[in-house]
Amino acid sequence: MALTLHSPESSGSLISPKALMSIRNLELRARVVVEGFWNGLHRSPYHGFSVEFSEYRQYAEGDDPRYVDWRVFARSDRYFIKKFEDETNLRCYLLADNSRSMGFSSLSYTKAEYAATLAATLAYFLYLQGDAVGLLTFDEQIREYLPARHRTGHLRHLMLALEQPAVGRATDLTSPLKRIIEVVRNAA
Repeated sequence: MALTLHSPESSGSLISPKALMSIRNLELRARVVVEGFWNGLHRSPYHGFSVEFSEYRQYAEGDDPRYVDWRVFARSDRYFIKKFEDETNLRCYLLADNSRSMGFSSLSYTKAEYAATLAATLAYFLYLQGDAVGLLTFDEQIREYLPARHRTGHLRHLMLALEQPAVGRATDLTSPLKRIIEVVRNAA
């Protein structure tokens, strides 16, 4: 489901961007968005043998006989395997631009405040799902790097890093993208 912010005049129960951005605490702002708009777990497209039953499929040579449903065999005299939906744990890295251009504002909030809200919302959502989330802030160089973790206190460190003001001079995407590629390759 996509996050849709709208003007106060439109119908529905969505919060207006102005009201959302008036919440001073970044973590609370992210919590309002996540708890107000996104509920439920993400599901994996991969199937395995875990807790959540998905469907039956016909037995094929080489399948593990432990997963044969013997009750279905007793009724149909054919072998079927129980398939289960497998949940995955995601490792996500958020990249946040902290250059001076992020201080631009044509509304009551800056690009930096909006970007921090978006990143904090994604981080909070991922954290609630049990996924590991990391952060890399940059301008013309990498300013802060937090590895992807799912630990108590890690989300708070991430929120504090996102609240740092955008003071860099220019933007250079090359360094942060190279760094993230290194991190992902080493983690795999």
